[in-house]
Amino acid sequence: MPNTPPSLLVTRAMPSDVISRLTQSYEARLNDDDTLWSREELLERAAGCAAILCTSTEKMDADTIAALPDEVKIIATYSVGFEHIDLTAAKDKGIVVTNTPDVLTNATADVAMLLILAAARRAYEGERLVREDKWTGWKPNFLVGTEVTGKRLGIFGMGRIGEAVARRARGFDMTIHYSKRQRLPASQENGAIYHETLEALLPHCDFLSIHCPATPETHHVLDRDHLALMPDGAIVVNTARGTIVDDAALIDALKSGKIAAAGLDVFENEPKINPAYRDLPNTFLLPHVGSATVETRNAMGFKCLDNLDAFFRGDSPPDRLV
Repeated sequence: MPNTPPSLLVTRAMPSDVISRLTQSYEARLNDDDTLWSREELLERAAGCAAILCTSTEKMDADTIAALPDEVKIIATYSVGFEHIDLTAAKDKGIVVTNTPDVLTNATADVAMLLILAAARRAYEGERLVREDKWTGWKPNFLVGTEVTGKRLGIFGMGRIGEAVARRARGFDMTIHYSKRQRLPASQENGAIYHETLEALLPHCDFLSIHCPATPETHHVLDRDHLALMPDGAIVVNTARGTIVDDAALIDALKSGKIAAAGLDVFENEPKINPAYRDLPNTFLLPHVGSATVETRNAMGFKCLDNLDAFFRGDSPPDRLV
């Protein structure tokens, strides 16, 4: 690290343990009020900063990156996803970009299993009845849901999180099917059945759990045509990115019963989600909390700081994207 602490702009309020560590090594400009800055405010606050620690709520598009002060040399995003940053623009401007892989895996996989179970067993409907004092007692046909044990789970995007979900699902004796760009080594599949394309995967999915990255190729990929390939009464779970799902198509499928239920932690245009989801009893909705544990949120911040520390020591950051 240089003798003079580098100036670091931190765009959102961070966990206290992360703040404690970063203030020891950096001249930190903090956002204690956790205000969502406009593009103009971000650019103004970045003046004179050598680094920016941002989150997925800051849209670092090409125009914003081009307008960043020349002093900015590195952007560390507090996320594993990086679709909010134009990597080409950053590379052209000579700005290093890093993310936080690995540390979100278990927390997000836990939430995926929560969504699978909650959607299958109609948890939202039951919780609401109890909370609103509308539960009238046990009945043979009351809130009958879908059995999870022994069913087929399709995983679209078998990366670290997808593999972690598969490990958990095997505890429910689920048969794992998956699709990704490259097949896993046989020693890593643990019996999971590979399908080269999403189209080939979907007919085998009693449950579909989405774990692919948000890219132009996956934008709204779960559309009407793809939903039609799924078995009647299947269940859809998404902990990846909201843009992967065509909301209008999924909502219609949920209304018709083609899709029995959905468990969603991410949404397009969040937090301003498609309001039709709120009116559907067969949805279990969470506010993007896949990584929201004390341990994980601290680890994400420490990952950012590990990358920043390496950069300012003159080393290549371990999680460098460009």
